Amino acid sequence: MHQNVYLPEEFLNEMKAIMPESLSMDDFISACQRPLRKSIRVNTLKISVEEFVARAERKGWQLSPVPWCKQGFWIEADESEVPLGNTAEHMAGLFYIQEASSMMPVSALFDIEPTQYQSVLDMAAAPGSKTTQIAACMENQGVLVANEFSASRVKVLHANIERCGVRNAALSNYDGRVFGGWLPEHFDAVLIDAPCSGEGTVRKDADAMKNWSKESVIAISDTQKDLIESAFHALKPGGVMVYSTCTLSIEENQQVCHHLKQTFGDLVEFDDLTPLFPEAKTAITEDGFLHIFPQMYDCEGFFVARLRKTGSVTPPPVKKRLGKFPFAKASNKVAQQIADSLKQTLNISLPADSAVWLRDNDVWLFPQALEPMLTEFKFSRMGIKIAEAHKKGYRWQHQVATTLATDADSQSVELSIEDAREWFMGRDVRPEGLSGKGEVIVKFNNDVIGLGKWVGNRVKNGLPRELVRDKNLF
Repeated sequence: MHQNVYLPEEFLNEMKAIMPESLSMDDFISACQRPLRKSIRVNTLKISVEEFVARAERKGWQLSPVPWCKQGFWIEADESEVPLGNTAEHMAGLFYIQEASSMMPVSALFDIEPTQYQSVLDMAAAPGSKTTQIAACMENQGVLVANEFSASRVKVLHANIERCGVRNAALSNYDGRVFGGWLPEHFDAVLIDAPCSGEGTVRKDADAMKNWSKESVIAISDTQKDLIESAFHALKPGGVMVYSTCTLSIEENQQVCHHLKQTFGDLVEFDDLTPLFPEAKTAITEDGFLHIFPQMYDCEGFFVARLRKTGSVTPPPVKKRLGKFPFAKASNKVAQQIADSLKQTLNISLPADSAVWLRDNDVWLFPQALEPMLTEFKFSRMGIKIAEAHKKGYRWQHQVATTLATDADSQSVELSIEDAREWFMGRDVRPEGLSGKGEVIVKFNNDVIGLGKWVGNRVKNGLPRELVRDKNLF
């Protein structure tokens, strides 16, 4: 099957000039004309890969492993009745529909050597495929700062974080160039999946190259150089950065990495990505970067570099005016009360690496690893909101169930598929023959899908608006 993909002559000449001799232009053009294979990544915050594979088999989904991501699979599924995005497994956050090549940057950050980072920055995070992948690699430990410059896309980012059960994230909405000055040497690892000219995305979007020009490539590469410098300043000495794009030009890729090395000299080391997966050597450059043309692994065009910061550098000066911080850390006594109440009501324990913070009547859980940054930087959303305090106690919130509930919960109700459909539409449900009182964890197929409240024989719906889907589970 071919699609009519627009590829400007000047672009093809550029590609011809940089493509390794072992590859042919004919293969490149025909790969660009083929639609992408569909791929997903299992969200290990919610389910193990083994369990997911067993479920997929029961559903008749054909999975084949993505070589550079242990949690990634190409998938063949009959979507005539239910599109993948509307399946129960997707609604419950068990998997993320993610292009296979876009799984590579996070694998490069975590899989070259076994590491546990305490603080990670995702500098251009929306819609959240890589953010949720990082959170799963971190096992919700430490802190993950997810930044997105576009205010409208922060909402989508938050909804994906919420659906995937991420609780260690702090969201911000800035130009990525601010991090080097505002949070210098604060992060063990930085991912910069840079905004780019998108030359690798034609298989997803046949018109991706309609506005392509050499001038725009050069202009974008200037922004990328600023961003990679900012990321480098934000990185701790000894820290690791991955720079990636979904484009092919060397101006936006190799040259951006070389610019960093020219700027900081021996403080920048390039790591070799050959060990990432068995066939990596076909895409490896002389610097150890991965420069992937679409015909190599039948995926999007992509570029990934892994860099290391070997010593400290003086950050760019900034004038800070932060304003008053609206949250106060709960006293030990109040935090204990909240923890006891949650344990009693829903049999859920608060994680040891988080702390309770209060803002008016709202109760929040912040990762402890975030605390050194709270006085340095303004975030738009931190951690998870767990409750609203009222006269008689606490009103627990959706994310308590989806990020903290384990298999040991006593307070839960299992929905039928009809009730689950209603639930995902944001409606109250009446599970047949059941009634109760107080808050209850809501499950479908034994997966936690939210938090409700019994009112007699009705469970009041607590699904956040951004997760309500009128078309679901059909």
